[in-house]
Amino acid sequence: MAVTDLDLDELKVYRPSVQKPADFEEFWHTTIEQSRTRADWQPELTEVATPFETLDYYDLTFPGFNGDPIRAWLSGPTGFLSRTNLPVIITYQGYGGGRGRPGERPHWSAAGFVHLLMDSRGQGGDWGSGGDTPDPHPSSGHARGFMTNGIDDRDTYYYRRLITDAVRAIDAALTLDCVDPSRVFLAGASQGGGLAVMASALHYGVRAIASDVAFLCDYRRAIELTDDNPYREIRRYLSVFSARVEQTMHVLAYFDAVNFARINDTPGLFSVGLMDTTCPPSTTYGMFNEYRGSKEMTVYPYNGHEGGGFHQLMRQIDWFNSWGEDARTRGRGNRE
Repeated sequence: MAVTDLDLDELKVYRPSVQKPADFEEFWHTTIEQSRTRADWQPELTEVATPFETLDYYDLTFPGFNGDPIRAWLSGPTGFLSRTNLPVIITYQGYGGGRGRPGERPHWSAAGFVHLLMDSRGQGGDWGSGGDTPDPHPSSGHARGFMTNGIDDRDTYYYRRLITDAVRAIDAALTLDCVDPSRVFLAGASQGGGLAVMASALHYGVRAIASDVAFLCDYRRAIELTDDNPYREIRRYLSVFSARVEQTMHVLAYFDAVNFARINDTPGLFSVGLMDTTCPPSTTYGMFNEYRGSKEMTVYPYNGHEGGGFHQLMRQIDWFNSWGEDARTRGRGNRE
């Protein structure tokens, strides 16, 4: 592995050429509101046993896109559901992973947060210990994976459903009496990092985010720079449907984190690995450079898609803890 993208000085000034559709915000407002309207049931909680005596775990099911049931793990310090004014962090998984087993990722709960770990519909079979949320919507003719499923139309594209699920997870967290609504945080790496940017752009209730080595950014540049999956899925698809290049890029513009960054004023902590061949650094940095909110970038010069690992996790814990109970008066402007 070596540096195969722009150098750091060039990354800091790189601006992506991604076009923002004129009806981008209208499309997403309509999508989210339709799913909220179609959800005629409340989130459901069932306690589950784990060997972690200082933490409580619950199997959470909430309505996602079109009211579809989405699974998650909800956890926190023992007795957290009977408490009030606790910070909550919602985390999104990387591509191909599911929510796993309860207790598999205890660090946020152990650090005193209520933790909602969202399953990714249809995913969970590539790494980790599985997922539990099927995608009930029919798939189209597409390359292996999820990146081109339904890509011939923005209304049927897979990521319309997953991004909406990510927003509805925030809605679900805000129904919990234990949660301080002024301290709702999002975090994720790779696909999860992209979802954190997207969901916080679409929901006014998020106070701050942490996005690591973000995926789903600057698609055209990504597929021209890297041979790695998942971006390679799009290239394989376009090698078969060569007449659909511009149509595909137009659809992807509705699901590009660059365009969500342009409307997002949530404070954000970001990271990038300069030897990342899965998500080329310029694609992540391009999104960061377009990001409207207050922002910090941590650069890992000799790291790949693993990013900063535990070092970055500890930075995130400090970052979120800095947003105390006075968070209502800090950072984010009123966009309502």
